This record gives sequence, structure tokens and C-alpha cells, in this order.
Amino acid sequence: MILHIDMDAFFASIEQAINPRLKGRPLIVGSRANRLHTVVCAASYEAKAKGIDSGMPTTEAFKICPDLEFVAADQGRYIWTSEQIFQLLEGYGFGAVYASIDEFQMDIGSHPDPKNLAEDIRKQIQKTFNVTASIGVAKNWLLAKLASKLNKPNGIAILTAENLEEVLRVVPVAKLCGVGAKTQAMLEALEIKTCLDLYRKPPQFLEQIFSQNGLNLYLSLHSIDCFGLNQQEEKPKSIGHSYTLSRASENTGFIQGWLRLLSEMVARRLRQKNMAAATIHLWLSGPEMPGFGAQKTYSEPTNDGYEIYQKAVKIMARIDPKTPKIRALGVTASSLSQIRYPPLFNNQKRREDLLKAIDHINSRQGEWAIYPATIALAQPKK
Repeated sequence: MILHIDMDAFFASIEQAINPRLKGRPLIVGSRANRLHTVVCAASYEAKAKGIDSGMPTTEAFKICPDLEFVAADQGRYIWTSEQIFQLLEGYGFGAVYASIDEFQMDIGSHPDPKNLAEDIRKQIQKTFNVTASIGVAKNWLLAKLASKLNKPNGIAILTAENLEEVLRVVPVAKLCGVGAKTQAMLEALEIKTCLDLYRKPPQFLEQIFSQNGLNLYLSLHSIDCFGLNQQEEKPKSIGHSYTLSRASENTGFIQGWLRLLSEMVARRLRQKNMAAATIHLWLSGPEMPGFGAQKTYSEPTNDGYEIYQKAVKIMARIDPKTPKIRALGVTASSLSQIRYPPLFNNQKRREDLLKAIDHINSRQGEWAIYPATIALAQPKK
């Protein structure tokens, strides 16, 4: 069984936890401090109820709700909280993995009481960080992720062999991860409107309609996942982070700001394991492109977030000179190697010393006190 933890309105919830005055208020988190010249990074549930969500220009958000509360994003704080939640989950001994900055997964095997385990995790997260999480449990990651959406916020849903079809019968197919607007339209044209309709289709049918993607979708729905994590294994094959925006965006600055954030998260984990990566993989998805994935291998491995970010941007440039609408993105480092020798050149040593100093300061301060300005300054072009 896979247990999927999805944080509720993560960035906005952290801001509300820090400032009680914001509790219960419609709140948006902007990608930079200028409240009228930025985009919504995150919205509280109170703001979402008014039709406001991430990717929306703040000017549009304030037209919908003039009395919105606004705070500038503190990405370092969000990264630190994500890492602390990850450490809490690791303490359960099942081998947690990141699904994105605000989503985590655990392979709990044949745990005798998954509901009690999920409830304990949910309570511990709320008690420790004063934010809530919704949790889904199912036989594979795709269904577990779907289950985590069913009782949001602060809820638990468990899909078993006994209740699976009953639950899927009332869930629209659009709620399934990977089903965008175009795929949804194609499925509905085939009278596939619910997740159960899709679940019951044979693999040959889906492969005929969607080629390999259709077969992959069938396997993702019907597989019984096992991460195969060895708790003694200290050498991962890859390290990655991804994020799904609530709303597709074609704003170059906004997308590149997210790429920089994900690159820094990957780099920090590489440095924590004293590893470097030679291969950088970028994955993008949006309403006009079901999925773009490309990678490049370099002769010199790196664990520098800026270098990883630059390589990801170069890969992104292969798509089109104009940024397409992006809904989800991910950065993964692979071809990993252990760092055994100090840098040979002075400029490399200075850069390594700087990264070590930043890691040291951030660790001592308890959150990311220092982080790249690019992350906070992403804004739409005029």
C-alpha cells in the first residue's frame, strides 16, 4: 500500500500558522513584494472559495476580492518546512519519498491498520507545524494521490479492494493526475466520464487510443506499487523535485522562478549526501503539451543549484522560443557520483566554500535564511 500526504494550501497555510491574524482570512501569497505587479503563488482555502488560485495575476485577484490579505512569498521558509515534514515522515521507518515540495509518499507495505497510521501522521503534522495535510492510501501511487484529494482539507481517504469501484464511480476522470483538458475531452468523447469508466477499460483499448501513454495509464491505475526502498541504502539513483500549479501559466519569469526553486531543492539534497549529478532531466506538462521530458548529460557533475537551474533552462529552450502554458514541472538529477576529492581550481573552491557557508547558515537558522533572489522576484512580463 502507498500512503500519499498532500499538504493543504501549503504556502498560504504556513503564513497563516505564523501570523494568527491571517487565520480564516482570504489570503494570497505573491511571488514578490509588489502586491499589484506579481502573480499568485498560493491561495488560502478562503481565497480559493472566491475563485482565486495560483498563477492568477494579483490585479485580477484583488478585483475578485478587494479585501484580500497579501504576503510576499518566503520560499526559504516553505522549503525548510517541507524538509522538516519529510524528516518527521522518515521517522515512521517506511522510507518516505518526495512527490513534490508539498507532497510525500510512503510505501507502508501490508500495514495492518493504515487508517490509524494515516490519522497519527495527520495529527503529528498539525501538532508540530500547525498546518494540515490530507492523506490518501491505495495500492499504487496514482490512486493514493487521487484519494488524498477526496476529503480535502485535513481529511483521510483509503481505497481498498472492497470500496475501490464504489469510490471511483463518483469521481470525475478529470481529477486523476495526468488527465489534462485535452485528454479529458478525448475521454469524455468516448463516454469515459468517471474514474471507474477509465479503470474498467482494457489495456488494448487505451493503447489504441493513446499509444504508449494509454498503456502507461492503465498500468499506473492497476499496478500494486512497491518502492523497494532499502533503509540501509545510502546511494540513490536519482534525486528530483516537482510541483503542480493550480493553474497553467505561460509567464516566463514565474516558470523560471519555480525551476530555480526546484533546482535549489535538488542541489541541497545532493550536497547533504555528498553527491553530484552529471545528468539533468527536465519534465514539463500543460494543456497544450501532455508531457515534455528531456535530459542532458555533462562531463562535469554538479551539486550547485544555479548550475542545475541553468541547465534546466537550456533544456526548456528546446521546446519553443515562447514559453508554452505550463501546469506541472519537475527537475531531476541522475548519473550520481560520490564526491571524493576537493576542487582543483580556485574559482571552484570559492564557489564550493560559498555553498557550504550558505548551507551552514540555513541549518543554524532553522530555515532557509539565504536563498536565490530569482525565486522571489519571478514576475510577469509587461
